[in-house]
Amino acid sequence: MRVLIIGSGGREHAIAKALDRSRHDVEIYCIGLSHNPGIFALCNEYRVGSLTSPAEIVESAKAWRCDFVLIGPEASLECGVADALESAAIPCIGPKRKLAKIETSKSFARQLLFASSVPGIPRFQVFSDLHGVSDLLADLTDGYVIKADGLMSGKGVKVSGDHLPDTSAALRYCEELIAAGSAFLIEEKLQGVEFSLMSFTDGTTLAHMPAVQDYKRAFVGDSGPNTGGMGSISDADQSLPFLAASDIEHAKAINEASLKILCEYAGEPYTGILYGGFMATRDGVKLIEYNARFGDPESINALAVLQTDFIDICQHIIDGTLSRLPVRFERCATVCTYGVPEGYPYSPLKGGIIDVSLLPAGADVYFAGVDERDGMLYTTGSRTLAVLGKAPTIPQAAAIAERLIAAISGPIFHREDIGSEQLLKKRIETMNSLRSKV
Repeated sequence: MRVLIIGSGGREHAIAKALDRSRHDVEIYCIGLSHNPGIFALCNEYRVGSLTSPAEIVESAKAWRCDFVLIGPEASLECGVADALESAAIPCIGPKRKLAKIETSKSFARQLLFASSVPGIPRFQVFSDLHGVSDLLADLTDGYVIKADGLMSGKGVKVSGDHLPDTSAALRYCEELIAAGSAFLIEEKLQGVEFSLMSFTDGTTLAHMPAVQDYKRAFVGDSGPNTGGMGSISDADQSLPFLAASDIEHAKAINEASLKILCEYAGEPYTGILYGGFMATRDGVKLIEYNARFGDPESINALAVLQTDFIDICQHIIDGTLSRLPVRFERCATVCTYGVPEGYPYSPLKGGIIDVSLLPAGADVYFAGVDERDGMLYTTGSRTLAVLGKAPTIPQAAAIAERLIAAISGPIFHREDIGSEQLLKKRIETMNSLRSKV
């Protein structure tokens, strides 16, 4: 079985590890933006090249005689890599461009799902200029969120009170987006706690993964700018300590309703990963956004506890027979912590030297924004590498992750509070307070 991975970040390293654990005889191939030593060590062949050139990717998949392709990054989906692969009769785990719009256009996602009465859609409005913006901001007295309508690597969202201190700051941000040629959404600010639910799907059946919480803010205490994700947690019961059982069921129902509507809209099956970002609120679960691929870092948590053979899952997705395969996960808590370059996310250091030689044997490490040259690891500017702790409880897993990240030296920093008891308690108290007001 020959499998081609598109992408060279932590998510793709997690995918490569999951493939390498398969009971099948698997040959792994990869096209990445840089020389990722973790993926390279698992590959038969590895090429540094463009992730957004469908013709080149198809040519490589043919040359390597790959049985199927796994697409990691959203940019590859947006430029139509899955479409080109299908035209070349090469199966792909990842939706075609028309279906990937569920992630690549926030306005499309909101409008499609709202028109179809999918539950959990917050109040929103789409803008391409400032007409009506001030009126809506004034009307949203409990706060608002402004989102660029496109791919922004997790950095295109600004929230009133957190990033936008007043209406003047909000209008300036809207003007910046307009000047950049981007439409934008303004939504009501939801009060609650965020979580993610990723699901494998063949277009009909959904096999849900454990719920994960991503820590978006750059600094300790959930402060600082939004990032692509500084770390993430999952729990042994596949829920999270601050969620009720009904929250998980509601999120699953929203994913299922959204998949049905999306496939009906496109007239073809959505295959791959459907990743819902949710907010548990006083009024139930609300949908924040969708991604059309594995999350990073969330994939690291989910794939680390996947018990069902990943090749089997991919084959059943391709064959449209996912309903016949029980997808199971280990009952274990996980904590993923990312080390990121100094200056991240606004002015990240590039070319810094990272030393991982003091990591203990068997450490669960995931290389991401690194480039290996002449036996040395250099930062590329994006998140550098992640470590994973796995244990019976989240705090125990967090302690493992902290020990591992502390063994890595170089010009990087991390959040010491990913999965901490203090933040877990804070989130539990937040949800208890909200539910008491119902």
